[in-house]
Amino acid sequence: MSPDKTGEVNQPLWKRLLWFAVLWLAGVLSITVVSYALRSLII
Repeated sequence: MSPDKTGEVNQPLWKRLLWFAVLWLAGVLSITVVSYALRSLII
């Protein structure tokens, strides 16, 4: 049996890749901000 895909719309590949890149960049930026904040507290 195939999974039910009622109401599901497949997004174009470029849109899915753009979302992946945005989420990756947000993660990298948040880790950078937290690391600099911790570093400023230690030093």
